[in-house]
Parts: sequence; structure tokens; C-alpha cells
Amino acid sequence: MKNLKMPNKLYVSLILILMAFLTNAQSLEVHYVLSSKIPGNPAKNHDLSLLASSSKMVEGGLELSQEVTTQEEGMLLTIRLIATTDSYINLSGKINLENFSYESTQFYLPGFWYRKNLRSPDKAPNARVSKSWIVREDRLSTPLTGAFNEATNVGVNLVRMDVSEQVALAPLNQGEVILSGPTDLGALGFQEDQVGVALQFSVPYKEAPHTYYRKLTLGEPVTSYIKLAEGEQVVYQYLLNSYDAADYSEFVAKAWSTSYDLMQPQPLTKDEFSNAEIKSTLAQFWKQSFTSLSDGLKGYSGVHLQTATCDVVPLLEVGFVGRVLLNAFNSLEFGYQQQDEGLITISNQIWDSYLKLGFTPGGFFREVVDEYHDWESDVFSIRRQSEGLYAALFYLNFERRAGRSHAEWEAKVKDMLELFAGLQQADGSFPRKFDDQLIVKDHSGGSSSCVVPPLVMAYQYFGDKKYLQMAQKVGEYQEAELINKADYFSSTLDANCEDKEASLYVATSLYYLAQVTRGKEQKHYIQLAKKAAYFALSWYYTWDVPFAQGQMLGDVGLKSRGWGNVSVENNHIDVYIFEFDEILDWLADETSEPRFAEFAEVIRTSMRAQLLPYEGHMVNIGKEGYYPEVVQHTQWDYGKFGKGFYNDLFAPGWTVASIWELLTEGRTEAYFAK
Repeated sequence: MKNLKMPNKLYVSLILILMAFLTNAQSLEVHYVLSSKIPGNPAKNHDLSLLASSSKMVEGGLELSQEVTTQEEGMLLTIRLIATTDSYINLSGKINLENFSYESTQFYLPGFWYRKNLRSPDKAPNARVSKSWIVREDRLSTPLTGAFNEATNVGVNLVRMDVSEQVALAPLNQGEVILSGPTDLGALGFQEDQVGVALQFSVPYKEAPHTYYRKLTLGEPVTSYIKLAEGEQVVYQYLLNSYDAADYSEFVAKAWSTSYDLMQPQPLTKDEFSNAEIKSTLAQFWKQSFTSLSDGLKGYSGVHLQTATCDVVPLLEVGFVGRVLLNAFNSLEFGYQQQDEGLITISNQIWDSYLKLGFTPGGFFREVVDEYHDWESDVFSIRRQSEGLYAALFYLNFERRAGRSHAEWEAKVKDMLELFAGLQQADGSFPRKFDDQLIVKDHSGGSSSCVVPPLVMAYQYFGDKKYLQMAQKVGEYQEAELINKADYFSSTLDANCEDKEASLYVATSLYYLAQVTRGKEQKHYIQLAKKAAYFALSWYYTWDVPFAQGQMLGDVGLKSRGWGNVSVENNHIDVYIFEFDEILDWLADETSEPRFAEFAEVIRTSMRAQLLPYEGHMVNIGKEGYYPEVVQHTQWDYGKFGKGFYNDLFAPGWTVASIWELLTEGRTEAYFAK
């Protein structure tokens, strides 16, 4: 087991709670199913239970033993399986949680399942489809399954301690599958059973009642088997720990903190590149992707590109996922820093073309202009519109400080802010989608936080307090409906479910509000940002998932620690970070939580250059600087290929913008500096 960094007082608190919950190590009973398979024949299941430290022989020449020890950080379960003859096996187990009922329990599989996943559609994992789920460990940002009892305010986690280091290729992804070689990769989950609620595990992995291998596609269950030769043994370890928590938010916060302490993710060894050198490589994206549509609108082609070629596609997206205007600002600022007249010229062409051609008759940004498919969006999102304003305000502030004025752009921005005022609801929220006549198409308020950064920036730039008041109303909505309810959802534009970006955007919005407030109000925003940050962090990997030889991501040495899963609907990792690393450093100082800053450094070192394409290190990308997007780290297929590869289509427009902000420290605080 790893040496833990939890303070002694926390050790004592954890063990006292755990002992009160389970009485003592001798009371721990684990219910097992040992599944043995003869190739070409259906598997046979053997049910057995072990109490405390004991062992049993199982039909078919297998000996199963367990040892339970009480440690400062919880109760350690060590499982040993010895084959007395050649065998193909899968071992699953469950631990019943005393006094937990399904109705009063909220579940937690970090980066995959929150509460009961009821925001997710029926074609993605959720409690309407089934009350019991078990999934591969590499879907989880920490190999952990947890349950929180809202009736007693007690939470329990089961954490895999012998973290997986190898994985075997699977010939099939459903049914009973004998793996191609040894694997450590298991599965974790929860279930409703006759006595209430249980946490469950499996080694090697199984997935039930469904696999989830493609967006909104539930597949048949799978159980995998490894071969144990005569005399061979395998050993697995799990830590059971418990917390008292005031609510689900505090449970997630404590679970993440101890997950971080248990996994102890270390920053990657510093690469050989400076920030400036990485930026110079990323700038190749701007120089190679600049394009002009037939009507004269200009921008960077960063959406719907083929990974193999990265050829220009005539499609411009003002916010996520293309981030045309943020890239236009970044390229302009970098162009002046490097005295690169080429970058300055094309950046100014983009801003000029959007001023002239980039707005709808109603005054919104032309959000998606897709000449490739002969289509343009006529329903708009609060997220993309806000991200366009965010970039425009950075641009205007940069230009003003350089002595260049843009009265027409300022007027356009003010007109859009007035439109936003008309969209804001009585509870402070903003609708997710609407049209050019302000008719709401999606009332969901989960992505309202996207509006706060440009509103606060507009308050700073124009000095008009009504923009700050609008942002503060969003803050009140967030506190009541998202933070207090631990319900972060619908910020990912291609999914409407529990997602990483919802909690990340909430934390970001509170960071902006804290920049322009003082005293009790600022302190309140800081504490709310801390609560949201734990949920955002729960999506980021604290461990390195294994890849098999032949899976490209493993062959190039990708370490997944510090990368974030996306949403319940989309099970891949990416580099969505933008300024969140800077926010974590700020929160570490403001709230005396050093883990935030420590993990921020893990994120920073992991995302910088691991998959940065440059000469001799193209990582299966067609052009230098086009940072990849859909990184398939688990059994996932967004449309092509699967674990260890990318999808064949990607959107480097947002990945370049995200890594750029990661490398641009202090940008937000500089904006608000007098």
C-alpha cells in the first residue's frame, strides 16, 4: 500500500467512524461469486461467503482466501486466489452496507456516476435503466465505488488499492470473454439487493447490466476471464472506509480528498519544453487552419477535422468546440509578443470579419456557420454566445491598453448584453437554448454559469453595475439549484446530463465574482467555489489507466493522471482545463487546501506536451500543433477505433485554446488589475 499523506487527526476520525459502522474487522462479511470457465463451454458460478480472515476451497481446483486488517485509513481487504489446476476465472464480490436503503442512498463512481444519474437519458447509464451497475475501473477517475446514506449522513467508499498496471486485449466486448493475457483491470459498482444496498467489485472486469461502449448505446453485459496456470495465484486489495458528512457535497469532497491521498498522483517529470516553445508549436494550428468562407467570414478551421490529415474544413464555430474568437484573441496577443506580423494580420482579419459579418439580424453571434454541410445554426446556446463575448472583452481590453479603440465592437458587445438581460429568468438563470427572436427552446438553467465571466468582465470594462448585478443573480441561482443540491448538469453542448464542465464552469463563475467583490460576499463566493471545485476535480484522473501493447496511446506512453473524463454520455478523456488550474492555485491559497495546488501541478505537467504533435512526436495527428481531442482511454468508440486511440474526427480549435490558457498564467487577474 502507498504511504498516505492524511493528517493523523483525519486517520483517527476515519477509523472511529468506520469502527462504529462495521463494529470491527471480524464482522466484515464478503459475498463472492467465483466464475470458472472451460473454453467453449458456459461458465459455472460458485457462490460463497467469507467472514473476516478465512479461506475456502472451491469446486474446480481453486482456493479463495481473504484477510481483513484494520488500519489507520480504513479496513483493508486482501483477497488471494490460488489455482491448483489450470483454470479460467472471474471473481466478483459484494459488501452489504448495514442500514442503507436504496431510496435514501446516493451513489458515486467518480467521473461516471453521481447520485442516481437521473439527468442522463435512458440510452446512457442511469437508475431508471437499472438500480445496480458495475463498470470497468478505467472508466473511473479513481478506482472507487461509494454510497452516501442521506438518512444517517454516513458515506462508505470501497477503493481498489492494487491499482491496475496491465490490461489484456479482449476479442469481444460482450458475453463471456477469455482475455488474451494477464490483466489487473477490474470493475467496481453498486447494487440494490434483498438486504438493501451493496458495493461490488470484480476481477478481471465485468460490466452489467450493460456495457456502455458508444455515445447513447447500451450494449450487452460482459464478463472477462483470465487464465491461471496450476500453482499460480493472484492477489487483490481493497480499502473500505467511511465518513460522516453533512450532505452529498461533503461526501464527494471527503471522498476526493482521501482518493487523492491514497493514489498520490505525482507531477510528470518536466518535459524539455518551455511554455513559450509549446506555444510556438500550438501557433502552427493558427497558421495552417486560417480560412475564409464564401461570404467573407474568416476564422480558424478547428471543427470536424480528420485526425489523419487535419485538412481545412469550411466550418466556423464562435465558441465551444471551435472557439474561433478566443483563438483569434490568443493569436493576436501572441503575434504582438513575438512580433509576428503574419499572426497579427490574420487575427485582425478575423475580428474585422466578425464585426462586419459575424452577427445575426437579432444581434447574436452567428454561432455555427457550416459551409461544409451547407448549414447554419438558427437556435443559439447561452454557452457559445457567452464564450464569444468572453473572447471579445479580452480583445477589447487588450486593444484599449495598447491605445487602440473599437467603438463599433463596444457597441455590439453592449447590444448583446442587453439581449442577455432580456433572456435572464426571474430566478437568475439563463435558458440553455433560444432563437434570434429570444424565444426559449430549452429552459434548462444548468449552463447559466457560462454567462458570469463575460458579465463580470463587462462590469470591469464598461463600469456599469447592472452587469455585475446580473452576474450576482446567476450566483444566487447556482447556489440554490446547483451547489446546494449537488446537481451539476447540461453544460456540455453535445450532451444533456451530469458532466465535468458544469461544475468547472460554476467554480469559474464564482472565481470571477470574487475578483470584483470584497468582505463577506467575496468569502462566500470563495467557499461556494471550493464546493463546486471538488465536483469538478472528481472528473480528473488520479491514476494512470493501463493500455495493452498495440493500443497507440499506451505505445506512446500516455499517462492519464490529470486528464478529465467528459460526461456520463461521453466516456473519453480530454484536456478541458482552460483557466481551472489557475483557479485551483487561487483556491489553495484562499482556503488553505494544499491538495488543490498539488493536483493543479499534476494537471499542468500531464497536459502540456504528452500528446502535443511536433516533428518526431506526431502521436497519430496529421499536422504539428493540432492537439488531439477525443482520447479514448476506456472501452469507448465515439465513432471509430476504440480504447487506446482517437476518434477519426476531432475539434482542435478548443484543445489549442484550452492548453493556451493553461500556459497563460495570471491572465484573469491581470484583466481585473487597475
